[in-house]
Amino acid sequence: MMGRQNFGGFGGGANMQQLMRQAQKMQQQMQEAQEKLDAAEYEAAAGGGMVSVKVSGKREITSITIDPQVVDPDDIEMLQDLVMAAVNEALRKGEEARESAMSRMAPGMGGLF
Repeated sequence: MMGRQNFGGFGGGANMQQLMRQAQKMQQQMQEAQEKLDAAEYEAAAGGGMVSVKVSGKREITSITIDPQVVDPDDIEMLQDLVMAAVNEALRKGEEARESAMSRMAPGMGGLF
């Protein structure tokens, strides 16, 4: 019998249209959230503020500030460690914000994005 199909328990026409509208609305909300996350900026510092890094929501470094007092030609390794620590923390903050936003949009699915 080809008449009415039961689409996995969702019923026919009106219910399927409602599900499609809900899916489109959710997709639009997720796109808007993604755009906001991409436009956001996250900042972190290391060495008591001697090194500061800003990253965009697109995971790109937008700024690195280094206090001249921390620049010691005899200890470049410490400066490298401070820069790396600040970059990693700024990236972690951005990722945490992304996961939080996505989990609010689709509870239980945050890890998929």
